[in-house]
Amino acid sequence: MPTSGSAAHTAPAETPEDQHTAHQDDDARKHRLLSHASASITSSIAQATVIKNKGVFFLSQPGGDVPLGQEHHGFGLYYHGCRFLDGYQLLLSGTTLNALASTAARDYMATLELTNPDVHLENGPLLPKESIGVQWERMIQGDALTLHERIEFENYGLEHVEFPVSFTFHSCFDDIFTVRGMADAQRGRLHPPSWTQGRLTLAYDGLDHRTRSLTVHFSPAPQRTDDSTAYFDIVLDSKQHMAIEVSVVIAESTPGDAPRHRPHATPSKPTAAALEQSTHHWMAAHTQVHTESVPLRRLIDRSLRDLDMLRTTLNDQEFFAAGVPWFVTLFGRDSLITALQTLAFDPDIAAHTLRLLARYQGKTTNAWRDEQPGKILHELRVDELTRLGDLPYSPYYGTVDATPLFLIVLGRYAQWTGDLSLFTALRPHVDLALEWVAHDGDTDQDGYVDYQSASSKGLVNQGWKDSGDAIVNEDGSIATPPIALAEVQGYVYLAKRLMAELFRRIGDANRARALEQEAGTLRSRFNRDFWLPDRNFFAMALQQDHRPVAVIASNAGQALWTGIVEDDKARATMERLMADDMFSGWGIRTLSCNEVRYNPIGYHLGTVWPHDNAIIATGFHQHRFDDAAGRIANGIIGAAMHFRHMRLPELFAGYPRSSFGMPVHYPVACHPQAWAAGSTPLLVAALLGLEPEAFEHRLRIVRPMLPHSVEWIELHHLRVGQARAAIRFQRSGKGVSVQVLDVQGELEIEVEQAHAGHHAVA
Repeated sequence: MPTSGSAAHTAPAETPEDQHTAHQDDDARKHRLLSHASASITSSIAQATVIKNKGVFFLSQPGGDVPLGQEHHGFGLYYHGCRFLDGYQLLLSGTTLNALASTAARDYMATLELTNPDVHLENGPLLPKESIGVQWERMIQGDALTLHERIEFENYGLEHVEFPVSFTFHSCFDDIFTVRGMADAQRGRLHPPSWTQGRLTLAYDGLDHRTRSLTVHFSPAPQRTDDSTAYFDIVLDSKQHMAIEVSVVIAESTPGDAPRHRPHATPSKPTAAALEQSTHHWMAAHTQVHTESVPLRRLIDRSLRDLDMLRTTLNDQEFFAAGVPWFVTLFGRDSLITALQTLAFDPDIAAHTLRLLARYQGKTTNAWRDEQPGKILHELRVDELTRLGDLPYSPYYGTVDATPLFLIVLGRYAQWTGDLSLFTALRPHVDLALEWVAHDGDTDQDGYVDYQSASSKGLVNQGWKDSGDAIVNEDGSIATPPIALAEVQGYVYLAKRLMAELFRRIGDANRARALEQEAGTLRSRFNRDFWLPDRNFFAMALQQDHRPVAVIASNAGQALWTGIVEDDKARATMERLMADDMFSGWGIRTLSCNEVRYNPIGYHLGTVWPHDNAIIATGFHQHRFDDAAGRIANGIIGAAMHFRHMRLPELFAGYPRSSFGMPVHYPVACHPQAWAAGSTPLLVAALLGLEPEAFEHRLRIVRPMLPHSVEWIELHHLRVGQARAAIRFQRSGKGVSVQVLDVQGELEIEVEQAHAGHHAVA
């Protein structure tokens, strides 16, 4: 279904891309609805141990293995949208070891502790259970595309023991979309496993003319090899131990490329301190949070480490990759929202993200990629299927909200930094983005930004709820494009307000007034057309023929955050979102449990998303609904306590808190995931009431709150403009007192308490 007017601008019919731009029939649309109903069809990865360094990441089962001979799992070693290792098994005398503990103490490093069950050895004796300890350390060196491992065996028993150990590897070099079950496999030439001087090589010649390979080095060399298995004979006296080191080296090349690695050289292993240096530098450079609350301190540290883990570089610009394992790439919406969430902690990455996305801003009309001039991309991929042209992600522009979010992040960045230079540098991109909002972004020219995919393999739904069955009517039917989402109109409203402020600051008062008038008109029309008087709430969206998608959903909460909701409707919106059918106790559901299509484990049909809740809580606080904001924050923070390593996942199930007393995993949620990790920094900034006015050298602190059971929080090195501040927030009998501990540079700190006027404690 091409967007309005797209036919006149498409490339000539004879080009390869245009073979994909034909109109979709009903069967094709149904297929897309099914294939985009969730993140993946794989089995659960909720308990996966995850490590990542730069572009390389590895998911294993808690025992360290990657399932061998099992289909439809998401574990393995990934790089550039390819799973380089899809099976990896360590056996002791043909027997799987028992996992005792596993931890990813650092983003790039994991340690696992294993032991043996009762094992009858080939020569007869029983190796009693728990007599052998196995410590398995693994570390990713991203710049060398290498997984380093050290497996140490220790004899806890009193007797001399001898036993065999084997390591088996397997790879089909599947594209990540094949792993997810969203595309058929494209099979090039898979080479048989080969051994050279004790090194195993697995290789694949892709249809995209890239050779992908995996070389496994061992130290010491294995005693025997067979197919893709290495065998070692372990001999240990009582209390003696010995170690085997394994290095798994990834390579990707095209004909004529110089090899990145010497295939016969054993790669050198870096120290943990060397890999930690980058993390330490980033953690030390941003705002520091101190608190007496151990759970909150651990959650903030986990969130920031997850964000560091997801920091990725492209064209010398840093951005937050969206999430492991499915979305380790540049995502317009996700990368922008995460940059927005973390402005109080590190505004620099927002500037990097904006410059990078500006570089890829849409230049032409291309139906296959849902590209239009001025549009900000949805995702950029470099996997085999994308390189072949079978998928449109090179880049793909099927997102309706990344363009206004681009403008919002630019505006909020300026408020935090007091710097107009980025706005000035990106001015042509701002003009193009505003032009897209006014024209191509509004397919039926009714004044609302909407979407209707033109790509045969694009996303049917193009808001943040982008699964195929996410936007539904009261009777359970799928909404019909074009679809204008409630929160997207809010994004456009806020974007125009923020851009008006910046145009006024550079002396273009006429442009500023025009944008303010457009924003005001949009606000009035939105509150008229989206409001459902019989439900006392906003429609999730308007669909074809301006029919409302009249279900109770979380979208209105994000609209509230943007300021588009009029005051007389704000309280009703908050109260409806906090009713029992929407608020699970852990957070606000994406869809009311009273709706026909509610599913507590449906990707966008009733699950709880931390980032959605953090944005909604921010909006509640802005509208003085402080108790409701606090309830959301306490729910999300409380949920984090139950997840492994206190890592908030992409989403979790919408079951009531009273049902299980703990949040229920969504089986294939990304973890870590960028905007889930960014939720904690945003909640902290929102509850503390941080409102930057860097152009005026001022920080306003508006009705500061503290999460439940937190007595105090201190922020150090908080950056507003060129100044830095240290501020203490202390629970008191009258609420929360604010003490300015230190200011470096020109900065006025103004405090507005809920019970009084403005004052600051110096």
